[in-house]
Amino acid sequence: MSVSREIIVYCNTFWTFYNAQNKTVQKKIDFVIGLVQELEIVPAKFLKHLKGTDGLYEMRIKVGSNIFRVFCFFDEGRLVILLNAFQKKTQKTPEKEIDKAMKLKVAYYESKE
Repeated sequence: MSVSREIIVYCNTFWTFYNAQNKTVQKKIDFVIGLVQELEIVPAKFLKHLKGTDGLYEMRIKVGSNIFRVFCFFDEGRLVILLNAFQKKTQKTPEKEIDKAMKLKVAYYESKE
């Protein structure tokens, strides 16, 4: 299977979260990242645009009854930038997590200039 997208991590926020998870959660996160990387059309079950945001997406990971989200966005079409991640404990995505992701996205573009 050929790779459709390149995935990079911006800052250490994602790695801090990832490294704090157990191996089962890490494997599922790796699986979903692999889907985003390889599939031309990723099912909304695994990747969904967040309404009301400027191009922010969430990778959706479920392990047992636990739900995790990894925020990301597309840069230059086929480049996916991973930002922050968190364990979702309520139905609604917390605004502070969305704000954190949006600030990281702005910082990413500022660092490119």
